[in-house]
Amino acid sequence: MRDDSDESLMFRYRDGDVRAFELLVTRHRKAVYNFIVRFVRDAAQAEDVLQETFLRVIKSADAYEKQAKFTTWLYTIARNLCVDAARRGKHRRAASLDAPVNNDPEAPALIERIADAGAGVDRQAIGRQMALRMQEAIAQLPDEQREIFILREVNDLQFNEIADIVGCPENTVKSRMRYALEKLREALEEYRDLAQAAP
Repeated sequence: MRDDSDESLMFRYRDGDVRAFELLVTRHRKAVYNFIVRFVRDAAQAEDVLQETFLRVIKSADAYEKQAKFTTWLYTIARNLCVDAARRGKHRRAASLDAPVNNDPEAPALIERIADAGAGVDRQAIGRQMALRMQEAIAQLPDEQREIFILREVNDLQFNEIADIVGCPENTVKSRMRYALEKLREALEEYRDLAQAAP
């Protein structure tokens, strides 16, 4: 069963095999959580949205049809719940941009490794500053650009899958990604010369 596709596991779960659902959760929990936490920018809220995402999968199991990849369906559910959570919390949320994007020690940072272990102290300091600035820059992206950047760069989804998830044409997805990359490049411009000058 571990070698079964996500889709066949979902069909097995739909037919009553609870172990198939447990395997789907094991396979996708961490990646979906990483997407959600970077979208809502709060670890506790992200955990709630994650639970609700898998609850929706359970509730929708009877209606599941293999029209798209399971992951596309799963991320669409997660994304819609994130958008709902963002709308509900828009007026209440005042998260500091200095706060880490993710308070969960298990979730990897977007930039897991900036400076090489043997790099000089200056380069390590620049790497840490750059990683922080990158997190801030990602947090400042408009929602539609940030979600596409995260789905592409963190969750490694293809543009056509992202288009299905966010419900817009693939060219629009690519355009939003391009704008996101341009904004991030601008935000990190100051570090380019520092990184080149550091030993």
